[in-house]
Amino acid sequence: MPPIHKSASTGYQKSADKYQSGRPGYASASLDWVRDKLAIGKQSMVLDLGAGTGKFTERICAICDHVIAVEPVTAMRHTLQQTLPQVEALDGDATHIPLPDESVDAVICAQAFHWFASDEAVNEMARVLRPGGKLGLIWNVRDERTDWVAAITRLITPYEGDAPRYYKGDWKKPFPSPHFTPLELQRFDQTHDGLADDVIINRFMSASFIAAQSEAVQADIERQLRELVASHKALKGKEHISFPYVTEAYSATRL
Repeated sequence: MPPIHKSASTGYQKSADKYQSGRPGYASASLDWVRDKLAIGKQSMVLDLGAGTGKFTERICAICDHVIAVEPVTAMRHTLQQTLPQVEALDGDATHIPLPDESVDAVICAQAFHWFASDEAVNEMARVLRPGGKLGLIWNVRDERTDWVAAITRLITPYEGDAPRYYKGDWKKPFPSPHFTPLELQRFDQTHDGLADDVIINRFMSASFIAAQSEAVQADIERQLRELVASHKALKGKEHISFPYVTEAYSATRL
């Protein structure tokens, strides 16, 4: 099994609890996307690849009784198992999926594909998919049309280092693929509503490249985030905050 990027292996191992509480769920429209674009129903066999703590796995379970989660980071996989004991959670990664050939009807990567985007991973996903099976790639993306969201991006970007990021677009390099139809994109607006400690502080302190920093650097980042919350006119004094996101969902069919 190839090594996991340090930001993911270290950061997510340390921040699984904050990830679970701080990361947004997915727009209700994503359920329609799962049903309509990925053709998933009760009897489908679905693989959630890079499942993390099960944020999207839970969505899949709402409409499907046969879900397998593959996650290489132990702490995140354990959190998923505690939250969703009905799901078979396996240790593995995108280039070594522990499933037989043509064994699933759909492969979904939620907030994950940018970590392992490669021809090798796409070939492996095609291997486990049945002909006509569906590939789904979905991300929650911060809506930076809101000024304080853009301010958070400016604050955290210097700490990214070489960590793969969705917005950079490098994840698209394996496409078009000879195994799949062209990717189709759908977008949904949503908000993550809750306390500032969850939707801002835990959300960004759980980012892999931040959680992998030294304790001193993490403390400084948290201080800056709290200063923004306390001083920005749209945030200060607010008990609950609505953090705007755009969900971007890509689908393709196994040829």
